[in-house]
Amino acid sequence: MIASILSLGSYCIPSLFHGEGPVFMTHATKAIYKFLLSDYVNMSKVSIEDILYDEQDILRSMDKIEVIDFHQTLEVNGIRFWCYTAGHVLGAAMFMVDIVGVRVLYTGDYSPLECGEKSFTNVIHSTISQGGRVLIPAFPLGRAQELLLILDEYWSNHPELHNIPIYYASPLAKRCMAVYQPYINSMKERIRKQFENSNPFDFKHISPLKSIENFNDVDPSVVMASPSGLQSGLSRQLFKMWCSEKKNACVIPGYVVEGTLAKTIINEPKEVTLMNGITASLNFADSNTKIISPKNCQSVEMYFNSEKRLAEKTPEVGETISGLLVKKAFAYQIMAPDDLHVFSQLSIKNISQRITIAYTGAFGVLEHRLKQILESVESLPDEESEGPAFGVHERLTVMYESEKHISLHWRSDPISDMVPDSVVALVLNISREIPKVVVESEEATKTEEENNKKAEKVMHALLVYLFGDVNFGENGKLVISIDGNVAHLDKLSGNVESENEGLKKERVRVVFQRIQNAVKPIPLSVS
Repeated sequence: MIASILSLGSYCIPSLFHGEGPVFMTHATKAIYKFLLSDYVNMSKVSIEDILYDEQDILRSMDKIEVIDFHQTLEVNGIRFWCYTAGHVLGAAMFMVDIVGVRVLYTGDYSPLECGEKSFTNVIHSTISQGGRVLIPAFPLGRAQELLLILDEYWSNHPELHNIPIYYASPLAKRCMAVYQPYINSMKERIRKQFENSNPFDFKHISPLKSIENFNDVDPSVVMASPSGLQSGLSRQLFKMWCSEKKNACVIPGYVVEGTLAKTIINEPKEVTLMNGITASLNFADSNTKIISPKNCQSVEMYFNSEKRLAEKTPEVGETISGLLVKKAFAYQIMAPDDLHVFSQLSIKNISQRITIAYTGAFGVLEHRLKQILESVESLPDEESEGPAFGVHERLTVMYESEKHISLHWRSDPISDMVPDSVVALVLNISREIPKVVVESEEATKTEEENNKKAEKVMHALLVYLFGDVNFGENGKLVISIDGNVAHLDKLSGNVESENEGLKKERVRVVFQRIQNAVKPIPLSVS
């Protein structure tokens, strides 16, 4: 049996007092356990025959309790379980139970105070400012301690409230304070930091209240009292005294049991009947919060859009399915990329990359050469870029930055990353080995012989870049060695002679023809 603190007084009891198996609790829950159940025995008004358990039952049950740490996995008779912190009570846990791969998360409650703390203090401050009184009916364990810490800190930060008293009226809450201090490391970071300087449970603005006879109800005040359901005790007495005045407020901070007065108030009736038969009118603040409070064992239907895109159509045998393979624990799922953030804690992010490269050549030369080597190189209109630019395979944009620099822009992925690598290699090779193209004045005369020499140098540099071993042979031919095979290239005719009549011969001829088309004539303009 696994137990959270809220289950100690209900369906956990048969296993504790009459069952044979062990009961698993967190360390803090076990420390509070005896206080909580003993309080029921002391406050119970039923006969001895009808009481669920007595002090002797509580003492005998202590031997059945085994402790479990948060995130620790245990297995009993093939059932695996572990727990997460629930936050609303010291030691409170949500238990994940795994039975043959089927998992169920059980939790009695989860603390909403982090998001509602500001609203909680605003209501109290507003009521006090109008001269009213605030009643906070709270469960004496967990929620009470957390609320008291919030109120004491809020009062310390607002000097105008120092003359307004805060009382808490619960002997059990006071006894549990001693249990909280050894488990300070299990609490929120803010409380742990406070404990480094002083004991946060040594309240500066909060006083205990033993009974209503000791309460001087004259000026505005804040009282936290049990029980949380307003069914009896001091909280019920104060509600009877204060509920008829509009300036007063009753703040219900947590879960309430079906059939109690607090549950009736949550449903916002116009009036309630008190124990003495008197009808009291109620006034409620506006709220946009929808509250669902099912009874025990009552089912609640909640609808979610859980249709996965890949599951919309049953695939045929042999059909290829494309998606992302996601592994969690020992389970694998194939998901559409758009479903990733819905059905897992993962998400897809786009990384835009940019690099700037030193390049002093003509921008048009670079574009022209890339067109001869790559299949898809398209000039981009000026409205899509700040200057001359062209796109490569619709994945990369090359932009002219200045006379000395160009920049590459692309959205990173395994395929797109290969395109800029190729372009960068070509740019660096051109900058290193190809003679700098100088734009000559219009008055200067250029001879065909000079242009041919420039073209030959460029072709030779590109052949060296592509094949590596390129030497000058007889009759002006080039000798190219490729993986042990030798090819003789005639630069004038483009003919290739080689003993290997296969791929190597065709490869040299085709590459040389493309280089010739790329560099004759060499464009000298920037655009």
